[in-house]
Amino acid sequence: MDKPIAHYFEDTFSAYPEKRAIVFYRKGRKETELTCRQLDEESNRAANALRAMGVHKGERVILFLPKSLAFVVVYIGLQKIGAISVPLNPSFKKTEMKYFIEDADPSVIVCGKAQQRIVDDLAKGRLVMAVDTELPYQDFELFRGFSTEAVAENINPDDPAMIIYTSGTTGKPKGAVLTNANLVHDALSVIHVWEINSKDVICHALPLFHVHGLCFAFHTALMAGAAIVMLDQFRPEHVIRLLSKKDGYDVCTVFMAVPAMYIRLLDYLGDRRPDFSHIRLWASGSAPLLPKHFEQIREVFGKEPVEREGMSETGMNFSNPLYGKRKPGSVGIPLPDLEVRIVDPVSCKDMPFGEVGEIWLRGPSITPGYWRKPDETREAFVEGWFRTGDLGRVDEDGYFYITDRIKHIIISGGENISPKEIEDVINQHPDISESCVVGVPDERWGERVVAAVVPRAGASVDPQELRTYCRRYLHDWKCPKEICVVSGLPKNTMGKVLKQEVRGMFVIEA
Repeated sequence: MDKPIAHYFEDTFSAYPEKRAIVFYRKGRKETELTCRQLDEESNRAANALRAMGVHKGERVILFLPKSLAFVVVYIGLQKIGAISVPLNPSFKKTEMKYFIEDADPSVIVCGKAQQRIVDDLAKGRLVMAVDTELPYQDFELFRGFSTEAVAENINPDDPAMIIYTSGTTGKPKGAVLTNANLVHDALSVIHVWEINSKDVICHALPLFHVHGLCFAFHTALMAGAAIVMLDQFRPEHVIRLLSKKDGYDVCTVFMAVPAMYIRLLDYLGDRRPDFSHIRLWASGSAPLLPKHFEQIREVFGKEPVEREGMSETGMNFSNPLYGKRKPGSVGIPLPDLEVRIVDPVSCKDMPFGEVGEIWLRGPSITPGYWRKPDETREAFVEGWFRTGDLGRVDEDGYFYITDRIKHIIISGGENISPKEIEDVINQHPDISESCVVGVPDERWGERVVAAVVPRAGASVDPQELRTYCRRYLHDWKCPKEICVVSGLPKNTMGKVLKQEVRGMFVIEA
């Protein structure tokens, strides 16, 4: 951690110059391969091009373009010159982008051709670099005239490297500033606990605008010298074809995904059971994995998944062990150098062992604060401890469990009710695939408990029967007063349920 992340990338490029760095697949077909030497040279071209555009160390550059080799090359180039990358979802609408551009205040916006119209309307004098990401990278001409010589820049470990915006499921997104040291420690921790090495081939089907795909998968692979088989988008048929490949030089050994992706893969496979024995690690995170899906993954893919937990502000925090017991429903044990407390969120005193409280963290991967939001930064930290907003507990073996978000707690008739507790009961019903429990304003009770449920394939659900089922396991005041049967829950790109949209399904009585 004594040097910036770009220097770690360069160490890999020097150590394995002719090794494949990335094999890029578009629409399921192999399009382009780049060796470490080529990736180094191409990112140098990008760095020199950005310098020529006037981008300096510490300036923000928004990346608003589809997943592509162009994204990867520009991103590494930005790290090499010490600029601050701001990766954003290429599907954001104009009103969303207006907020991000005003908040991040970038000097340059790099966008795809499909995103250019939105950006041109909002740029207001800022430089715009439009990239045709539909072109195969070998036909990419934007940086061709620039030097492949390395860029000399004095970058310190504590210099900001990235602003990653929180999902904003409960309010306006906040930009978590991540330093070079934050990113390096996070990647080295993942490499250590999952034993990522230069013999690994990582199947990368995640977006590049979240910490999961960019930090936990991409940074980790590049720093470890692992090859990356990168898909432009997640499609079950393409992913399964690559994961089940057993011959050739791009046989995958590691797969990282969110639960929603695993569910789609399971649905796609049905009763088929390809041989996945060559894959040593199936990792799951960014949203809770139901115990029943844990068992399905074990049965279908041949190994238990490794559940883990992380945040935009902190990097990866917990992981079930690579070797040893993996507990369904648990996020595992803390990663190296991370300190954890379970705290009463009101008194800020440590909770007795085994009881639920807010999870507080302290460690070298945690953000120093939110971009241009000093009040939110002060609220997030107490004497150096980061308040995650997650409620959780630890068991006798040191495994941690996330029980809910503080902001999601429902207060009905003066009683605190955990939505996750109710969801856990509903999800055990044989006809339910998944559920979301929220509180909506109620004139009599303050809030009332309601639930949106998704039936499993081929099943039908009677709301009245499901309420009767809930009363077998829960106090009456915890049971949903209304149940809405839906075909699917609204989610963001990382599989987190958008609870505000679920609330909109119900009539508010206030």
